[in-house]
Amino acid sequence: MTKETALKLFEQKQVRSVWNDDEEQWYFSIVDVMAILSNQADHQGARNYWKVLKSRLLKEGNETVTNCNRLKLVAEDGKMRMTDVADTEQLFRLIQSVPSPNAEPFKLWLAKVGSERLDEIADPEKGIDRLMGTYLKKGYSKEWVNQRLKSIEVRKDLTDEWEIRGVKKGQEFAILTDEITKAWSGLSVKEYKNLKDLKKENLRDNMTNLELVLNMLAEATTTEISKEKKPKAFQQNKKIANQGGTIAGNTRKEIEEKIGKKIVSPISAKKLLE
Repeated sequence: MTKETALKLFEQKQVRSVWNDDEEQWYFSIVDVMAILSNQADHQGARNYWKVLKSRLLKEGNETVTNCNRLKLVAEDGKMRMTDVADTEQLFRLIQSVPSPNAEPFKLWLAKVGSERLDEIADPEKGIDRLMGTYLKKGYSKEWVNQRLKSIEVRKDLTDEWEIRGVKKGQEFAILTDEITKAWSGLSVKEYKNLKDLKKENLRDNMTNLELVLNMLAEATTTEISKEKKPKAFQQNKKIANQGGTIAGNTRKEIEEKIGKKIVSPISAKKLLE
């Protein structure tokens, strides 16, 4: 699963949030939202407020609380800690349970975040412009950014195809992605990230142009094979993922033979931006 972390501001207070690329939705820190809605002076107060509210809602059989996810977010001490999070729909339902005058402006803020995302879905060019601007501000070259945007398009085609074939988002997406990555690069996603000394950073954001191209070739080839073979079982999808990755892997080996050096590189964004 690919993740973009972000920090949203509401009335000068921070709400930690995570964009889930596979599910295409935001997840928000519930404690941060409760801090705003209940006017808590510190993080511990917000945690206690959420603990009491959560207990009450669980006793009432509230499905929203039961279905809440836990994700690692940056805590006050700078460490990644497991935190209760909610998607937009869950958060709206939780807000309705909080008797606070702050709820209404928060609903408006949350609606704005959702509206911006919906605008990008309706007009993908807005999303592309936003992404390009973000990458350029970080210092990436225009050539690299163009490759990265193309890789996002190729990835979306692949995940759409997987959904058609009944592959489940989350773990199954991750398994197939790992299969493709191992087949073309010789490394699992975890090993690849370790090579580049990455932790929570996005692997593709730390690939060189040639790495991105080969990754795109692997994913695009997997998509085309899947469309022709129309797999019905997960193991069939896994086999096709391996086939698509292997084709790109063979291309990698041919290029390496010609240029006399390895393509899969420990170079990360820090080096790319120097």
